[in-house]
Amino acid sequence: MPGFLLHAGAQVLCAHGGQATPTTPNPRVTVSGQPTVLMTVPYVVAGCTLPPPTAANGPCISAQWLSGTTRVVSNGQPLLVQSSQAICAPTGTPLLIAASQTRVSAL
Repeated sequence: MPGFLLHAGAQVLCAHGGQATPTTPNPRVTVSGQPTVLMTVPYVVAGCTLPPPTAANGPCISAQWLSGTTRVVSNGQPLLVQSSQAICAPTGTPLLIAASQTRVSAL
């Protein structure tokens, strides 16, 4: 999927407004002075507003990416782009990419 590369400072949210951040940024490739993120790196979610069981199945705690670049890799792993998709655990809801850099794109 083509799109702008995600960097460690990109604003990524769970579907309930929680802030998601990568556990390990990729310092080998930087954009706008910030490290990029590999698709294999999990994200942690803080501030999810979904209630815990019995009211719901939240809050979102972590997320794993399902798609990334197909032609551009770093350390042999795909990078994340704005069109990448992720799923949160334990809720099964997606992550939403609200803002990222718009200078470097990849396939």
